Amino acid sequence: MPLPAKLLLILGGIAVFLAVAMGAFGAHGLKKILAPELMATYETAVQYHFYHALGLLVVGLSVLHWPSATLLRWAGILMAAGLLLFSGSLYALSLTGLRWLGAVTPIGGLAFLGAWLLFVIAIMRGA
Repeated sequence: MPLPAKLLLILGGIAVFLAVAMGAFGAHGLKKILAPELMATYETAVQYHFYHALGLLVVGLSVLHWPSATLLRWAGILMAAGLLLFSGSLYALSLTGLRWLGAVTPIGGLAFLGAWLLFVIAIMRGA
């Protein structure tokens, strides 16, 4: 298995595991503690975490199929960065209440958009 595909698949699997864990932690440990608006922020973090963790698996499988596709590898890098910046900032904001962390979230959103755009371009080019 090509190393980039293996790394993306491992990272995707870990990210899915963490999405499930964070969702369970929120549903069972935070629901009664967080203010409703912070709980909504936390739930948004979990949703996008889950979507893009699955996206990492899709990109990893695509890299497995097209191991020399540089755009796919960059899509995986941007998706992982988006997970950290978007979901990470929302998790931190909801748990700490520090509003300035919300300024990081759009950077993660741009990373997600870039990842999906590169993915589409790569597939259109035949990877």
